[in-house]
Amino acid sequence: MSDKRIPVSKSDTLMNDEMLSSLRPPGLAWYALIAFLGAVVAWGLFAFGYQITRGMYVTGLDRPVMWGLYIVNFVFWVGLSHSGTMVSAILRLSQANWRRPILRAAEAMTVFSISVAGLFPLIHLGRNWVFFYLIPYPNQRGLWPNFRSPLLWDAMAITTYIIGSVLFLYLGMLPDLAVVRDRSSGWRHALFRLLALGWRGTAHEWTVYHKASTLMAALIIPVAVSVHSIVAWDFAVTVVPGWHSTIFPPYFVIGAILSGVAAVITLMIIIRRAFHLEEYLTPLHFDNMGKLLLVISLLWSYAYFVEVQTTWYAHEPIEWEVFSFMSGRYTVPLLVMLLGNSLLPITALCFKRVRRSIGAMLVITLLVNVGMLIERFLIIVPSLSHKNMPFVWGSYRPSWVELSITAAAFAGFALLYAFFVKLFPMVALSDVRELEARSVSVPLGRAELPSIAGKE
Repeated sequence: MSDKRIPVSKSDTLMNDEMLSSLRPPGLAWYALIAFLGAVVAWGLFAFGYQITRGMYVTGLDRPVMWGLYIVNFVFWVGLSHSGTMVSAILRLSQANWRRPILRAAEAMTVFSISVAGLFPLIHLGRNWVFFYLIPYPNQRGLWPNFRSPLLWDAMAITTYIIGSVLFLYLGMLPDLAVVRDRSSGWRHALFRLLALGWRGTAHEWTVYHKASTLMAALIIPVAVSVHSIVAWDFAVTVVPGWHSTIFPPYFVIGAILSGVAAVITLMIIIRRAFHLEEYLTPLHFDNMGKLLLVISLLWSYAYFVEVQTTWYAHEPIEWEVFSFMSGRYTVPLLVMLLGNSLLPITALCFKRVRRSIGAMLVITLLVNVGMLIERFLIIVPSLSHKNMPFVWGSYRPSWVELSITAAAFAGFALLYAFFVKLFPMVALSDVRELEARSVSVPLGRAELPSIAGKE
């Protein structure tokens, strides 16, 4: 597949049809996928109901490991959400033209993954009917909510990030919603007419739109960094061995970007294959995203090396015991994590042929996120299993309830994404068409002036 730009001989209608291919009536395979994902989600809801009626003893949580798979999932999904919006915002601000076809997939991933992440603190509460303790509203007696509780910090951070991510996604879709509105009928036309907010594509509307997009991109980046820093503070402010470290906030942010970039590439491959968008999601996009993944993997490897090296050099008995326990009890997961997050991306993505190979990128990005899920587990469980006093050491094994809810979380994310791709455009039409218009020039003597109409 060459990296030539979209031929200008194509009509506007044909280009719109190709980029709106995801909105065509679904086939049997889509309904089968929805049925399977819905069954997994239903089983997870049953497991959650079983947990509510029987109590938290049906999970594997017990002293000293009171944070288990639920918090592992929370940290993983929060991290997965970050890179979608951050990649989109950074590429918008840097005016990288190759970004345009991948923006929608990244921004939608952020909204759905942060929504899934927000459920796990509620699931982990045990007494789920007092969920309003997490809401940061003032009370005169100061009994609840407890502003020193990490649960309260997480609730504030997730709420802020959900609102910002939804606005960022919706703002980017506004011109495309108007296009779909003018090409649809029935209930779709009514829906998109409401969502398009009367967009007509005037010069004034485009001016305001570009200013708002730039401002929103600049604002969402510090929000994303602060949210995962708050999640890192859940650990770093404690005195648990292996957690009380100042490197945790930047380490968590780098890990979040690493898992997010890998997930965006995975989604790009699936969308490219499912909706025949090979002409718009070209090997050039995977090449550039592969370079970004390589850089982030290098940063993560450095941060992990610093964490281990400083602990080894100080050789504080309690801190070093956690690493010894981890390397002895969880040797295989540790090696898989290092392979997926560091060794494989760094060695493979240095080669252009690998970055432009769709199959190779799919394998690498899936292994990266497997490694990141393991990494979240290795941060939480070994530290709690081997705390300060040997007489409180213990072990942890997740129960079928936790595993069922975890599987339901992945299925729920896929289910939300499957509905989204059939309701909304998956390629940013306005951004791609803007690039096409800018890429065409009209010769005039020795100078070349851009063609406003996008035609030669």
